[in-house]
Parts: sequence; structure tokens; C-alpha cells
Amino acid sequence: MKEPVIAVFAGGTSAEREVSLGSGLACAVALARSFPTRMFDVTADALPAGLDAGAHVVFSTLHGTFGEDGGMQRLLDAAHVHYAGCDAVSSALTMDKTRTKETVAARGLRVPQAILFSAKAKPAVESAVAQLGSNLVIKPNAEGSSVGLSVAGNRDELAAALAKITTGSWMVEQRIMGRELSVGVLDGKALGVVEIKPRSGIYDYASKYTKGASEYFAPAPLDAGLTATARHAAETAYAACGCRDYARVDFMLSLQTELYLLEINTLPGMKETSLLPMSARCAGLDFTALVRAMVTPALRRFHAAAASTES
Repeated sequence: MKEPVIAVFAGGTSAEREVSLGSGLACAVALARSFPTRMFDVTADALPAGLDAGAHVVFSTLHGTFGEDGGMQRLLDAAHVHYAGCDAVSSALTMDKTRTKETVAARGLRVPQAILFSAKAKPAVESAVAQLGSNLVIKPNAEGSSVGLSVAGNRDELAAALAKITTGSWMVEQRIMGRELSVGVLDGKALGVVEIKPRSGIYDYASKYTKGASEYFAPAPLDAGLTATARHAAETAYAACGCRDYARVDFMLSLQTELYLLEINTLPGMKETSLLPMSARCAGLDFTALVRAMVTPALRRFHAAAASTES
């Protein structure tokens, strides 16, 4: 049986297009060391021309809207194209921060309190502060890479942040003060725990993508008990949301050493310096070995489907 070509999807139409192009190029180069590989620059909310269900297995690095929210996954399913990563249902679930938190809270994990609102029906400042306190995070309910994220430390800052919102679904969330942690999960098993220390104090878009704006510690300097707790929580969240193949799970460790889930990223940044590759290196996987492991379950599904068709 001829081996399929790995079709690396990059770019996309979301606010994270440039980030995705960087992830896609890095992954295409690494995958090409092990498999025949072709990179597709996705420029529309549609399957790219030249994609062949009988010849390709997709490795998507599309971030944000349509790429990560189940939209592309639904198109791939309809076209019977096998792909690495979470399916359409779990992708849609995890892209919605509110639904994700509700799902993992039902499994016993802590989540920050929040108010979900639309741009047309913003919460009153006084009621938000009364419910959540004055130290708050304001962010879109369904975007990645901390697009649009801001913090407010008092009523005036919250009012100013709300005034800037003109469209979409948003949340104002209790800000958990403490240490930010990220845990990669590969085939249901947690990798290493990474600690992120943004110099600005908040891990926003600039802190993620400005060189030198954040420090990273991999593995995180935690005791064995906290490390085990974070890894177990990541596996629990991954399973609760029906994730497949791989994901990255982000937490805040409060000053009281209580762990709060922030979100699950099903198609996280994938440059060699990104958080999931950092987490993998803690477990002894370099970048090439990581992307090979990430695509392997999809290759198994491709070959199993081909075998059943032939028999």
C-alpha cells in the first residue's frame, strides 16, 4: 500500500493567520524528515484545491476561527479525509471557553468564575464587580492566542475594556493570581509541565509573540505532588472534552496552590519554541519525534480504513 502524503494545513482566515503560517512551516519541515509531505496555504474557509482523500492525511496547524473550532474538521469529515488531532465535536467544544469550563468542572476541576455576554448585552460594571471582584480578565469566548485579551484592576478599567467591545461573544472572568502553567497531552497521556512568566504580568498576545517578553521554565519548578496534580488534571480535562491525538491544557496555579483550568488548545502553536514542543521535550521528545507521534494515530486510521475497503 502506498504511503499517504502528509498535507500540512497552514494560514487560514482567522486573526492568527501569521502565527499559523509559522507553525505550518516548522511542522512541514519536521514531518518531511519522516514522511512525504506537502504544505497547503489555506486562504478560504474551504478545503484547499488538490486535496485527495485517497492520497493525503491532514496535519492542520490552522489556529483560531474555522481552523480550530470544528469548521475545517467538519469539511474534512464530509470529504472522508483523515486528519490528525481532535474531531469536529471536541474542536467546537474546546474552542468555546465557557462550555469547556462547564464540562471540566463537572469532572471536579476548578475553573475561574465568569460572566458570558455578547457585545450587544454587556454586563453592568457594578454587578460584574459584585459577582467576581475587581481584579478581572476580559477576553473573547472563542478565540485563540489571547487575541483581544485585557485585564482590569478596578471599575474604571473594566468600564473602559467593556466600552471597546463592539461585536462577538465575550467573557469577563475572575483573575486568578499566581503561576501560569501549560501541559501538553499526547494520545491521552500528559507530557511535562511548563511554567510561563510574562514580564508584563499577563500572558496576552504581545507576551506570547514578542521576543523576550516572557520567560519559560520547562519543566516547571514545582514539587512532585503539584507536578502530578497538574498532569492528572490535564489528562482529566482532555478526556472530559473528548479530545483525540493531542492537545495543550492551560492552568493557573493560585497563590493558595489551587489549580484552575483556563482553556484547552486543540491546535496549539507549533514552532520549536512553542509550549507544546517545550512540554514534549520534558518527556524526552524532540520536535521531529513529537510531530511524528502527533500524526501517527491519523496514519493508523487512514490505513485501517483503506484495509477495510480492500477486504
